[in-house]
Formats: sequence, structure tokens, C-alpha cells
Amino acid sequence: MSEVMGLDGCAVECVHPDKVALVVANTPDAGELSRVTGVFKLLGDPTRVRLLYALLEAGELCVCDLAASTGTMETTVSQALRLLRASGVVSGRRQGRNVFYRLSDAHIRMLLDVTREHTLHAAAAIPRRGAVG
Repeated sequence: MSEVMGLDGCAVECVHPDKVALVVANTPDAGELSRVTGVFKLLGDPTRVRLLYALLEAGELCVCDLAASTGTMETTVSQALRLLRASGVVSGRRQGRNVFYRLSDAHIRMLLDVTREHTLHAAAAIPRRGAVG
């Protein structure tokens, strides 16, 4: 009788020590992994992402403009901006009584662009139900 194997196992010994060593040597440390996951957690909220895309389009907006352009209450915008500022994703420039917010750097712009491009690509690759190939 043949041996039954779990779906998550390999049929043959397949560990490649050189590849394993490469991964171990280049894996970010715990602190860096924590910062990376923190950025993804920020992007896990649709309201914050909507605000970030508004800033990506407009370049710089005050709370009132962000609220109007995203259909979000000003208090919600302010709370989201507080988190985004604390994480270094957005920065603000004071002009009189207003603060104008913008994406903090090109890395954030690139992250938003690449993420959107990936989701559009992935959505196009998924076959629709009932579609005839």
C-alpha cells in the first residue's frame, strides 16, 4: 500500500541549503518587519487609502478639501491624518490656520501606484463567472 502524504509536504527531500541560507541572511530583522507590517495595516483601512489616493492626485490638500473630495467627515479625516502623520506616510505644512497635507515622499507614491496596478492586473486575470473562454 502506498503512503499517504499531506498536501503541504514534499514528495522528496527538497531542501536547498543555499537558498535557505540566502533567505535567512537577507530576511529583515523583527523591527523592520514590524515597521513594514505597520505600513500595510495603515493601508488596510479604505478611508485612509481613499485619503492617500486623493493626496496622490491633488498633491496637497487641507482637511476640508480632503473631506469634500472623499465624502468623508472632517473629524474622520483628522483622525486618519493623525495616524498617517505619526507613521510618516503624510506630512503637513502650516499656512496660517490651515495645515496642508501631502504624501511624505516618492516611496509612498510608488507604493500606491504599484499596489493599484497590481490589483487591476490581478482583477483582470481572474476569470469571471459565467464567462465563456
